[in-house]
Amino acid sequence: MWVEFTDPADANQRFRCDLTWLTSSWTCIFGNGCPGIYEDRPDDGCCTLGAHLTDKDDVSRVKAAVAELGDDEWQFRSAGQGGRWKTKEDGQPKTRVVDGACIFLNRPGFPAGAGCALHQNALLRGVEPHTTKPDVCWQLPIRRTYRTIEMPDESSYLEVTITEYDRRGWGPGGHDLDWYCSGNPAAHVGQEPVYLSNSSELRELMGSAAYHELVVHCEAHLVAVRAAIAAIADMSVGAAQSVGARRLLPLLVHPATLAARSDAVDSVDAP
Repeated sequence: MWVEFTDPADANQRFRCDLTWLTSSWTCIFGNGCPGIYEDRPDDGCCTLGAHLTDKDDVSRVKAAVAELGDDEWQFRSAGQGGRWKTKEDGQPKTRVVDGACIFLNRPGFPAGAGCALHQNALLRGVEPHTTKPDVCWQLPIRRTYRTIEMPDESSYLEVTITEYDRRGWGPGGHDLDWYCSGNPAAHVGQEPVYLSNSSELRELMGSAAYHELVVHCEAHLVAVRAAIAAIADMSVGAAQSVGARRLLPLLVHPATLAARSDAVDSVDAP
């Protein structure tokens, strides 16, 4: 289910938001069951390939964060000094790959713990990880895209879509990933829906005013979800309405979240 609304901070911009994704139970399970995008690199999560950097601001943000990292926080600090933490691929900047994965990925056994050194440093300093990490890292698996909509009266507005960065978002290369989290029930075990658990990222992507309006739509959507579930559970509403509700659920609730909930129920009911 999608919703569209005008950006409260910019009348020439409209948001188009995927409520099914934003109210899903997806959460990052790195270090908690994530098998990694490649079967032979299970400890890397999605950090095997390194991160492509989007623009100069992206590079500058990571460069500033690099200056904050000590040897006790970053396993490959010596290898990344003098700007050697980045390289180029097809003419575009990206983080270097060292020993098979991103240079910022601390490996299992490192005293500070496994995981992104930039992310860990942000948490230690009490700042949001999106202020230290490459854009592609902190945004995933949320996807923001833009297009200009031309109206019949020759006016136009900018449409900003907020949705899931699913496997298809990677293009043909997405087929090469052995595992990917956004559509997998194993990662739909969050205690909060995405619009709350990723509120900092969404505020950065949308602006605070637009995010507040998004929250209103997400909460209304969840009311509709609960009503559909109640209709299924309450057999007194009649078979036809119950069947209708069942057909509606995959539109209202992310398929991976539905599957995760079914798996949880099955595990409880199992003898």
